Amino acid sequence: MPLRLEEALGALAMALLCAISFANVLVRYLTSVSFAFTEEYSVFLLVVMTFAGAALAFATDGHVRITVLENRLKPAGRLLCRLLALAATSTVLGLVIWYGALLALDQWEFEETSPGLGYPQWLYTMWLPVLAALCLLRAWGAAWRGLRRRR
Repeated sequence: MPLRLEEALGALAMALLCAISFANVLVRYLTSVSFAFTEEYSVFLLVVMTFAGAALAFATDGHVRITVLENRLKPAGRLLCRLLALAATSTVLGLVIWYGALLALDQWEFEETSPGLGYPQWLYTMWLPVLAALCLLRAWGAAWRGLRRRR
């Protein structure tokens, strides 16, 4: 799957975040009143941008890691370190997917609304497990490519 999806999603979220924030600052400067929706949308767009960037980092094997120990090990030890990192990543993202889905379902079931605009809260929260799943798939894909390269 091409990386254009994450690049476009992250760029769109960043552009919208910049436009909303700039418009809010401009209106507040000119009228001393701010838009009510900016915080709600900004938080949502920041989460989307973060997960899109994380998925892109996983796909390109560019995520942050400490390689002091890994660089001193032999190839078998390096492989073990990478597999342990993949297991930890899979566990954390799996928990985000599971509990994010449960949270979105609870918000849907109890008809929770957002504090600022009164929209159904699950419309924002449902993207958390979806984007975490995208990150997990990208991490697994990078690990698979790394293992195939070693063979």
